[in-house]
Amino acid sequence: MDYKSLKIIQKSPTSRVYYLYLNRPGQFNALSRDFFTEFPKAISSLDHNPDVAVIILAGSGKHFCSGIDLQTLSDGFKETHAADHGRNVVKLRRHIKFLQEAVTALESCSKPVIAAVHGACIGGSIDIITACDIRYCCSDSFFSVKEVDLAITADLGTLQRLPSIVGFGNAMELALTGRRFTASEAKDLGLVSKIFTSKEALMEGVNVVAEEIAAKSPLAVIGTKAVLLKSRDLTVEQGLDYVATWNSGVLLSDDLKEAISAHNEKRKPRFAKL
Repeated sequence: MDYKSLKIIQKSPTSRVYYLYLNRPGQFNALSRDFFTEFPKAISSLDHNPDVAVIILAGSGKHFCSGIDLQTLSDGFKETHAADHGRNVVKLRRHIKFLQEAVTALESCSKPVIAAVHGACIGGSIDIITACDIRYCCSDSFFSVKEVDLAITADLGTLQRLPSIVGFGNAMELALTGRRFTASEAKDLGLVSKIFTSKEALMEGVNVVAEEIAAKSPLAVIGTKAVLLKSRDLTVEQGLDYVATWNSGVLLSDDLKEAISAHNEKRKPRFAKL
């Protein structure tokens, strides 16, 4: 389908790597109402497409994303015009949950999503990249948990996901100050895994990683993502029990047989689409 705020591109006719671009370059990819409607649909379509193994999330134009469009914030308040305060509260909460669901779609997607960040990554875009599975950036990237400067408590996932990525104390400092931090600091904090010298080098490097993942067993890849995400909320004992249940359901698969055969025959494995 055609999107107003997004663009989907297959890397090549034979590749199982797909790009999902934030595509409002004239507005530095600010997150519009259209984005919050379209993004979960786009993620779902890629998740259910058997030709897709890995998704690369990137931004068109000069910046990855400048955060939520202020018009989107304004629209949320316009919907709360009931005379009754209680009803206004319910309507606003419903609007916030609608925005949250778009970002959570990244975690709900069974397939891995890699964020490729260049230029600005501000406010709502921190919510987005913390919901991705792997994050890379280039040396000109800069980041800010900006909501506090707009008199907002960040509510799309940053405050829930960032602490487990960079540590509680670091997340608290970044969220309370709203300060800008560099690619180098993002790497030191563990927010990104690697820094590339340019946007071109970034995309080339991310392509290599994505193709490597796409060549692996799709059952093992989606299982690894699912178990890691679930284990955030479990004790070690509970996490071990969960992965035992997961593997008891999928371990004895054709993928395992193919991986063993390829190893014995000293060739690359060939796995069926999922």
